[in-house]
Amino acid sequence: MTTAAVIGLGTMGPGIVATLARAGVAVCAYDTDAAQHARAAAGFDLAAKVLDSLAVATQPGGSIRIADTLAGAVAGADLVIENVPEKLELKIEVFRAIEALVRPDCVLASDTSGIPITRIQEGLANPTRVIGMHWSNPPHIIPMIEVVAGKRTAPEIVTWMVDLVRRIGHLPVVIKRDVPGFVENRVLYSVMRECIDLVEQGVIDPEDLDTCVSWGIGYKLAVVGPMALLDMAGLDIYQAVGSYLNKELCDRDDVAGYVTDRTAAGKLGMKSGAGIFDYTPERIAELRDWRARKLVAVRQALQSR
Repeated sequence: MTTAAVIGLGTMGPGIVATLARAGVAVCAYDTDAAQHARAAAGFDLAAKVLDSLAVATQPGGSIRIADTLAGAVAGADLVIENVPEKLELKIEVFRAIEALVRPDCVLASDTSGIPITRIQEGLANPTRVIGMHWSNPPHIIPMIEVVAGKRTAPEIVTWMVDLVRRIGHLPVVIKRDVPGFVENRVLYSVMRECIDLVEQGVIDPEDLDTCVSWGIGYKLAVVGPMALLDMAGLDIYQAVGSYLNKELCDRDDVAGYVTDRTAAGKLGMKSGAGIFDYTPERIAELRDWRARKLVAVRQALQSR
């Protein structure tokens, strides 16, 4: 695999492009929004600087180009990564357009956060080459990628994708069943649901909740995964605590008013200047820089073992 196209240059796109290019892939990017093209160069440069700080070696053959059209982006590609907004109908529409423009052996990957790949495959002429390639944000720093086969994905495409993920220096995780949310987001959203419920019920303030999670379970889980942690703590302990605590955990199947009320009021988080917390443009820039530096340091520490 020497050439790839990344379709969509929003939050994840520039980091994916920079990571692939650093691994020796000639990457062509495209977005229907011309404003994203204008911002992309800064995103590529920022991601490249982070990769430098991680001492990620530059492999020969890598390059970055932005195309003016979808056809120009995917022409001759060995791999196309779809990175458009999380709307099933839009993704199917994009894939139908792409498959009419690429070679029969071009692999089509979706970076969806949780839409089942099987659903995306529906209506496509050649669904056997369609696979999930779920990067974690920021994609140039967090090295885990979920590889997800739909019901009609050919087994050799899964093997091909696992090899590619390893080649670019990331860690492939094969999801054995195409469930909504895959694994990373199912775990994350179960944690988020409990956290939001505890804050909404007045058990804890948002700032203290973040401290509790980051310096408590988050600190441990960065080093020891949940299944290994069960063995370390003892399954008998989990059984004893779970026998009464599981009954108390939040199990609502809708989204809490703590979130929906803010969303309705336009308080979307950093992107709008206010969400759970308030932000100035300067504070947003500081937080993004702080996050990148901290994540780089954590990755370096984890890789040192």
